[in-house]
Amino acid sequence: MTTIRVTHAEYIGEYKIRLTFSTGESGYVDFTDYLKGTMFEPLKEKTLFSDFKLNDWTIYWENGADFSPEFLHDIAVKNQTILS
Repeated sequence: MTTIRVTHAEYIGEYKIRLTFSTGESGYVDFTDYLKGTMFEPLKEKTLFSDFKLNDWTIYWENGADFSPEFLHDIAVKNQTILS
């Protein structure tokens, strides 16, 4: 089984981030519906949301919030298919 990693991330506006994965696939994730709960609520402030970082496997925010690369991959690849 191949480990999926986020290799590139670009903020494209609102709560959307375009992601590229170690599989070579790419697409975007609209995080609007995922900013719930203690860790994610603060990211509704767009300035904070857009200030994400990329580590060796996924995107994260300074408050410790992150999403698994597999979760992001599933959404991004589906969105890429819709756009094609």
